[in-house]
Amino acid sequence: MHINPKEHINIVWLKRDLRLHDNEAVFNALQSKNPVLLVYVFENSLKEDDHYSERHWNFIKQSLNDINKQLAIFNTKVLAVSSEVIKTFSTLQQFWKIDTVFSHQETGIKITYDRDRAFKVFCKNNLISWKENSNNGIFRGLKNRDSWREDCESYMNGTQFKFNPDSNDFVSLTTISEVEKVFTLESLETEKNTNFQEGGSIIAEKYLHSFFYQGRYKNYSFHISKPELARKGCSRLSPYLAWGNLSVRQVWQYAIAFRANSDNKKQIDAFTSRLNWQVHFVQKFEMEEIMEFESINKGYHILKKKISLGYQDAWKDGKTGYPLVDACMRCLKETGYINFRMRAMVVSFFTHNLWQPWQAASAYLSSLFLDFEPGIHFPQLQMQAGETGINMLRIYNPIKNSMLHDPEGVFIKKWVPELQNVPVPFIHEPYKMTTLDQKFNNVVLGEDYPFPIVDMQVTRKKASDALWKMKDDALVKKESYRILKTHTLPNRKKLE
Repeated sequence: MHINPKEHINIVWLKRDLRLHDNEAVFNALQSKNPVLLVYVFENSLKEDDHYSERHWNFIKQSLNDINKQLAIFNTKVLAVSSEVIKTFSTLQQFWKIDTVFSHQETGIKITYDRDRAFKVFCKNNLISWKENSNNGIFRGLKNRDSWREDCESYMNGTQFKFNPDSNDFVSLTTISEVEKVFTLESLETEKNTNFQEGGSIIAEKYLHSFFYQGRYKNYSFHISKPELARKGCSRLSPYLAWGNLSVRQVWQYAIAFRANSDNKKQIDAFTSRLNWQVHFVQKFEMEEIMEFESINKGYHILKKKISLGYQDAWKDGKTGYPLVDACMRCLKETGYINFRMRAMVVSFFTHNLWQPWQAASAYLSSLFLDFEPGIHFPQLQMQAGETGINMLRIYNPIKNSMLHDPEGVFIKKWVPELQNVPVPFIHEPYKMTTLDQKFNNVVLGEDYPFPIVDMQVTRKKASDALWKMKDDALVKKESYRILKTHTLPNRKKLE
């Protein structure tokens, strides 16, 4: 192998920042004099974790292919291996002296934070400098958010990191090919599936452009809650933000620049307010990581719910007897996307009407969401379950939402085809059909489509009574005050 083992290199460890432009880790690495190697590790521990699924790995592979296309003119590519991080870097040390590893701080699930802690020790023991940068205006180690908003705004309005390298800045393709021989490589090939959005910065920019310049944004506020119309009326940028094909700053600045000459500023403001909301919740999770496992408000830890695998399976399979719930779950399973209101509704149905713990829905939903973002996922689960103590209790009525947001049953009939022949008067509540109605409309309840598995009115009242009562609990009140005023839950410390 024609590699000088004493040659010094720097490595960019890609995680949820799968882009070249406005990537501080890439930018900083290229400022050094050492050749740069970009590495992505398909960690076996993450591939086995229930929060992740094939759709995520395919999106990542597509994103890496996108990066490699951009890197081709610089005679390099991403080294993509199937392994664990420390094992990968140990192997790389056989060939080079690794001076510095550049990456961003990942606000991920606990397994990734624990991995980072172990990697910090590894770097120290091997005299490797590891330089982490904050990501998307999220800051680690904060004790409170007294100055966070100002710091975040400074980031959003700051200059983007340009990607403008020379070919000799990178480890060459020839050298990478030699190194690949000692690794188990991860194939970046994926099967074409038009049900899912495709990963990569190039296609992400097309979504961004079409949202604004093709006018999709004009219906943003009007379509955001509607399960079918939201598929075009919303930006659909969430997976590209979750996996880092675009930075939040790129999208923010793009929107602000477009707004200057737009006649429909209210719709753009509605969109950018959601961007602010996104960053807020990721920072919240960064500071309150306990919410991956337990309710942030300790007063709700005494809340016990009887597990029903039958209820859970019916919900997962879209066979609850409530058409909008079932359509949403089936759509999510097939496409990886439903709009925000529908996400809130299916969680509400699971935690309130089925009275199941939100933890039992967590991994399943995250494995389906193509845009799985831990910083959004866990706070929202707890909010919709009504276990924060500081948010308004919302128990969504799937029938009311169905009539309001899918009045003709277009979305329902698309994803619950056994109800295709059911007329509008029954599409939201098919269980109201008589035997004669069922025969006339060619559907048999209990055979073709299930009867409701719970009485929505009874279960709604039971959940509402229990959760409103808990709001008056002394510990719930004490915790609510602490959460609102101090934000001093044990948080992720800087890896010093």
